[in-house]
Amino acid sequence: MLIATWNVNSVRTRLSQITDWIKNVNPDILCLQETKVMDDSFPLTPFEELGYEVIMYGQKSYNGVAIISKFKIENIIKGFSNENEEKIDLLNEQKRLISADINGLKIINVYVPNGSSIDSDKFIYKIKWLKHLSSFLDKQVKEDDLVCFMGDFNIAPFGIDIHSPQKYEGGIMASKIEREALNNVIKGRFIDSFRIFEKGTGHWSWWDYRNNAYELNKGWRIDHIYISKNLSSKLKSSVIERSQRENLQPSDHAPVLINLEIDNQSEVYFDDDDDLFEI
Repeated sequence: MLIATWNVNSVRTRLSQITDWIKNVNPDILCLQETKVMDDSFPLTPFEELGYEVIMYGQKSYNGVAIISKFKIENIIKGFSNENEEKIDLLNEQKRLISADINGLKIINVYVPNGSSIDSDKFIYKIKWLKHLSSFLDKQVKEDDLVCFMGDFNIAPFGIDIHSPQKYEGGIMASKIEREALNNVIKGRFIDSFRIFEKGTGHWSWWDYRNNAYELNKGWRIDHIYISKNLSSKLKSSVIERSQRENLQPSDHAPVLINLEIDNQSEVYFDDDDDLFEI
């Protein structure tokens, strides 16, 4: 079962790149970030024609997340919760979190705020957002759940996840505060799937558009797929598909994929009348 995450930096701008990639790779589940489109303007038809169901949580020009799945999508949650709290409402103004149950898995897709700079209000917002993400997981994830928790985290967990760690250490996306906040989200309950297979440096998922960063391979690994510990024995591979960064007018991020060996998969298809049926 192929599961992928990709910050596409505008689903409409990059639509043909995404659908071409889907045709080539054939993922079972694809989580998108930075879709940058209101829900009623999301380009559903190209994905449905490829046999996928889509859920989205978007806003105009900024942020936005979506889950695209071959399987039936159930128990959808958009944003942190339905709590009637002003602080939750403020955090949900930015569309950055969507989750659902799919084929026995709990899929959680996040687009963590960048934070801009350590001394900015956006950084304070980022840390608050991560704190509420931790609380959300505490409430939504049960001990025996099979969880894939993925997206653009805008945090390099360690120095080896940055091309020049000494240069950026302590700055945005590499500060102790952000890493501690991320650890508080993970809480030892999830495993970084990529690090099961690759322990070294030099593997990036994001390259700045500026200063020929991709051509010089000056990247960061900030896009992650975390899995619950009870999925570790089912994990067959985890890769960053950096070739997509070579597209004409690409996203600045590359897709990250895992392959899970999941038993008893239930296929979902579309019939000629576009009605879902399951076998």
